[in-house]
Amino acid sequence: MKKRVRWWIGGLLFASTVINYLDRQTLSVLAPYLKADFHWSNSDFALVVISFRLAYSLGQTVSGRLIDKGGVRRGLTVAVTGYSLVAMLTPLATGLRSFCAFRFLLGAGEAANWPAATKAVGQWFPRRERGWAVALFDSGSSFGAAIAVVLVPWMYRVFGGWRPAFAGVAALGFVWVLVWRRVYHEPETHPRLSPDERRLILDDRAAEHVSDLGAMANPGEVGWRQLLSFRQTWGAVLARGLTDPVWYMIADWFAIYLVTRGFRLEDTVAGFWLPFLGADLGNFFGGGVSSALIRRGWPVGRARRAVFVGSAVGVLALIPAAYMSALTPLVVCFAVATFSYAAMSTMALSLPADLFENRAVASVAGMAGTAAGLGAIGSTYAIGIVADRFSFTPILVVASVVPLLAAVVVVTLVRNTDASGRGVVKVV
Repeated sequence: MKKRVRWWIGGLLFASTVINYLDRQTLSVLAPYLKADFHWSNSDFALVVISFRLAYSLGQTVSGRLIDKGGVRRGLTVAVTGYSLVAMLTPLATGLRSFCAFRFLLGAGEAANWPAATKAVGQWFPRRERGWAVALFDSGSSFGAAIAVVLVPWMYRVFGGWRPAFAGVAALGFVWVLVWRRVYHEPETHPRLSPDERRLILDDRAAEHVSDLGAMANPGEVGWRQLLSFRQTWGAVLARGLTDPVWYMIADWFAIYLVTRGFRLEDTVAGFWLPFLGADLGNFFGGGVSSALIRRGWPVGRARRAVFVGSAVGVLALIPAAYMSALTPLVVCFAVATFSYAAMSTMALSLPADLFENRAVASVAGMAGTAAGLGAIGSTYAIGIVADRFSFTPILVVASVVPLLAAVVVVTLVRNTDASGRGVVKVV
């Protein structure tokens, strides 16, 4: 028997997210070498990036459905093995088309991570700890991106090329799968879970006000049409669809924005990382505050909504950043915005597990991920056009206001309805 097995599970989900981001960021870090070797233009490189994002976006809905049917253990085993194999084979690419094909397959495999992790959190963590658990695994994205900046160039120098760097990073996924298969089982059947921890998890699950009669009356698979008929589904989907593009805007364009404002990247290294550090801190702040409110007796839905709305206001810090010419206050404004975004994102990622029974969590999380990905693709095109024809100022203003729209959506839709407590939707 082991104590706090659930946090070991959370650590494995964090590690999965780190490896997920390492594999995808390898391309971004090696981009200058790849562009030189293959004589790619910026438009060519954009096609490679979009190939990944398209598969990643659409794949989340598909993988979420499959994980609800086959379970988290099997789902992540197949997904991580699959995308690690694709990453391992990427050095065989010989040009633009083959790189696009490999990145498309990588995106399809990596799409399972967030739906599976969300479902696992819903299975393993009581409501008062769920925000912390989501913050833990989601922080792996920033952590993985930061590690990639150091690890991948080191591998490139040591092994003398980009091909060994891709293969070396990919090997981490196979190691993770071996540990995952040994450690992960569902709480009801985990062989090393203590009786006290099992009781804590299962008792909290039973107390989430799901009607036993409703669950017995609808014991099978939940269809797409049924899920889309719930206001709560649209609340969870739009919460991510409207907010995730803000993060991609900052992650993809921040360096370019600094250059357009007259700063040299080599002079802004320390400041460049501050917004990403802010995002990591924001993940845990959002999870911690919502968990504290739940411990004080707040209903889950009210606690999540409160943090979401407060965080949406914080993203307004992008507006003054659009008009600042000094580096320090500009970067601080971006850091406030990413801190606020990350707290809001933690709430959005928590919603599927908060709102839906276990058999529907990954499906809803997958649809939310697809909405987020498609929103990011559309916003990327729009940002390029607006930045070329006008400036980044209207982009930052719009990006700061959109989370307020998302907050209105969440406050309106993430509430109890007649469907709550009747077998699919939980009472929050």
